[in-house]
Amino acid sequence: MALIDLFLSRAVRKGRLSLTHHDGKVREFGAPEPGYPDVAIRFTDSRVAGQIVRNPALAAGESFMDGRLVVEKGDVRDLVELLTANDKWEAGRANLNPSWLVRAGGAVKHRIDRINMERRSKKNVAHHYDLSGTLYELFLDTDKQYSCAYYTDPKNDLERAQRDKKAHIAAKLAIEPGMRVLDIGCGWGGMALYLHQMCGAEVLGVTLSEEQLKVARQRAEALGVSDKVKFELIDYRRVEGKFDRIVSVGMFEHVGPPQYRTFFRKCRDLLTEDGVMLLHTIGRLNGPGVTDDWTTKYIFPGGYNPALSEIVRAQEGLRMFLTDVEVLRCHYGWTLDEWYDRTVAAKDRIVELYDERFYRMWLFYLAGAGAAFRNGGLCNYQVQLTRGRLSVPVTRDYMYEGERELRAK
Repeated sequence: MALIDLFLSRAVRKGRLSLTHHDGKVREFGAPEPGYPDVAIRFTDSRVAGQIVRNPALAAGESFMDGRLVVEKGDVRDLVELLTANDKWEAGRANLNPSWLVRAGGAVKHRIDRINMERRSKKNVAHHYDLSGTLYELFLDTDKQYSCAYYTDPKNDLERAQRDKKAHIAAKLAIEPGMRVLDIGCGWGGMALYLHQMCGAEVLGVTLSEEQLKVARQRAEALGVSDKVKFELIDYRRVEGKFDRIVSVGMFEHVGPPQYRTFFRKCRDLLTEDGVMLLHTIGRLNGPGVTDDWTTKYIFPGGYNPALSEIVRAQEGLRMFLTDVEVLRCHYGWTLDEWYDRTVAAKDRIVELYDERFYRMWLFYLAGAGAAFRNGGLCNYQVQLTRGRLSVPVTRDYMYEGERELRAK
């Protein structure tokens, strides 16, 4: 108890946290401050405090999932926001990091888990993306875009922001009618269908998720475009042919650093001599790091968000031109807040699909991820690469013009 109290006294300076220990003793931390939540929590047994001190990220998530850490005032998003807002990435305090021993052990495990050979990749993808399709329908937009939206105005709703995201990416690809496009990690097919409908491209989408493949093919057939927009269950390393454009949205997080070079080399080989690719991925603002234990265990086994230096280094020497890099700082935080609100609204359906523990796990995932973009060291990178020096215009005007045209359609 003494250690958790000391930990929280250092972690919470602004805003207020009330903690009721398992024996009924109450401790108060911080002080009220505008913009910071007022939260009350309770530990239901004596083990919670020690477990959180030893490994905050893992133990806090598991304790909340198991109902041993109960949020009695506010909700889990408020709790995560309070802690991370007191520990902003730009301040560099890092109070919430595990001990050096936990970090050292995690680093070794991280290197092993991130190997992501083909047989492991499909299993890792299935763990997350082969969940019930109904779950994703409950909190995603109608096009089932499971990646960072693009808010041309923070007041826009999720549907508008996801449409604008597709236009933003399509404009950077500078697609002309009839071009062949490869969508690596195509999800439920929304981006591939958009690029055909709006740009006139012929698209091949590849995924390792059997559930996503089934839905994507059904959508293409329903729209009568299955001859122009095709989907395959195949690892990107096994794709053959030549493509004028390659797009990959929200897939690179599952590649694993040991395979980054393989990924970019394969993309280069698949592009035509005048080809262009656009990589959209979650990234870390710091240098290379590790994925926290809770996320690896429960949400994205084998997942890792790259530093920009890792992306750039992986493509160096492959004779591709790094033609554009954009950093989206706030957009995913806004996206995740919408997903969180929709998940809360759909609680009864999600509990019916799974159970209370799964529902609390999903809430913790969305709350933690949102805070990582608002206050932590995560962002989104959009990286454009070309085979030819003049594959895209030499100024960015074409992006803005193309985006405006796509939004107007």
